[in-house]
Amino acid sequence: MTTRPETGVHRDTGDPAPVEREVPSDTPTGPDLEKVIGKQVRALRKASGLSVGDMAAKVGISKAMLSKIENSQTSCSLSTLARLAAGLDVPVTSLFRGADAARDAVYVEAGHGAVIVGRGTRVGHHYELLGALRGQHKRLEPVLVTLTDASETFPLFQHAGTELLYMLEGVMVYGHGEAEYTLRPGDSLLLDGEGLHGPNDLVRLPIRFLAVTAYPDHHED
Repeated sequence: MTTRPETGVHRDTGDPAPVEREVPSDTPTGPDLEKVIGKQVRALRKASGLSVGDMAAKVGISKAMLSKIENSQTSCSLSTLARLAAGLDVPVTSLFRGADAARDAVYVEAGHGAVIVGRGTRVGHHYELLGALRGQHKRLEPVLVTLTDASETFPLFQHAGTELLYMLEGVMVYGHGEAEYTLRPGDSLLLDGEGLHGPNDLVRLPIRFLAVTAYPDHHED
């Protein structure tokens, strides 16, 4: 899902009198926004180890007012939002996190990832895509790679971005540029995708490893 830019308060308006102002929950801000702000303020306060009283004193508002904000019973002024953010040492936009759009997630049950065709398919490499997000988040590609007796060491790969290999089963020698790395279960290899890379020797089969590629923002399929 393509996300929209964060909306809401991005700066302190310079209100010289940060008065505690209660705004009915049926105002244009809407109850959903109040819930988001309340949830964020509470979570950030607890993460900072502050009690409601400590946080209220630090920010300069009453304990009752902070409690109402956290429980989505009121909206607060722009200056109060700025003071809350300053007291929590976060950007003001952090208090609105989650309010702009729904966030996608992809769940893939074991063994049910989409089988994809890659350069190694014709030489016995099996690729299982473990999910993908659309739009601007389509930058991370997690693939479960399986090599068996039918697999060959060819091909070599080269692509934009960064790739992480995490070994799950078997043993192989993996090449990157002029270097070689022996990978066993639990080993990982983080590499620059621009360098030629691929398995050089399949030492103990079957081999399974997770390959996660992070492409740059300008990457296109």
